[in-house]
Amino acid sequence: MQFSELIKHRQSDRKYADRPVEREKLLQCLEAARLSPSADNAQPWKLVVVDDPALKEQVASCATELGMNRFVHQAPVIVAVVLERMNVMATIASAIKRKDFSLLDVGMAVNQLCLQAADIGLGTCIIGWFDEKRVKQLLQVDRGRRVPLLVTIGYSEAQTRDKVRKSIEQMSSWNRY
Repeated sequence: MQFSELIKHRQSDRKYADRPVEREKLLQCLEAARLSPSADNAQPWKLVVVDDPALKEQVASCATELGMNRFVHQAPVIVAVVLERMNVMATIASAIKRKDFSLLDVGMAVNQLCLQAADIGLGTCIIGWFDEKRVKQLLQVDRGRRVPLLVTIGYSEAQTRDKVRKSIEQMSSWNRY
């Protein structure tokens, strides 16, 4: 698939087939995230792949409070994104420039994971609404670490939707704001 087609095809999928995802395909997605750029090559993330059905159900329950994200239970895999500490140079740069480079880095890594998944026939959805404290307990994540995102992965049963986005003119300008 050409990249221009891939970015049109990749979407937030909220309906998954009752079919396991092959470990080889999950490893391809992890490799895409691993190769993602990061500030000073800090790679401030660890991806916890949750495919054990019982544990996956518990993690999915953390994302469905107040009736949100019920579809997460359908996904055969959930990846928890753990924010790791940056290396010294990236930490100093973040402080000097007052930018949290680690969050930017995680965003790029998750995007590459999702694009790779779409390229090999898998659907994904990035989840930010969940009980982080409970997810950390379930996955035995250290107290000092954050879990900013979950990503569902599976074989999508959703139709590819037309993307509703701002126009180029609304979201960009040339030479001045």
